[in-house]
Amino acid sequence: MSKKKKYFPNNWEAYNETPADYFDSLPFEQFMDWKIEGWEVPSSVVCLIREEDHTTGKIKEYVYSREHAAKKKVTAIMNKGVSTITAISGATMHHLEPQHLLEDYDDPLA
Repeated sequence: MSKKKKYFPNNWEAYNETPADYFDSLPFEQFMDWKIEGWEVPSSVVCLIREEDHTTGKIKEYVYSREHAAKKKVTAIMNKGVSTITAISGATMHHLEPQHLLEDYDDPLA
């Protein structure tokens, strides 16, 4: 018997429908420092992986507490060659994209 994944509800529709004047204005530089350069990953999490599948348009996110499991997942996704990956640890952020999806990629085998 397979277990059903736990559902984590979100309220993106409510935020999306909220008028902009309900939110405080934030200068771009401050936003970048706060959200992009100031991410925090709990100590129990080794890696967060976000996969954007270019064939379906779907986005999946994975959370790993063991490094070898995260590396195995990244390898599996990259071997499929249809997804862009963003991987985040407590100290680094990596953006990986299959070479054939890059505009200026020149395939040496073609």
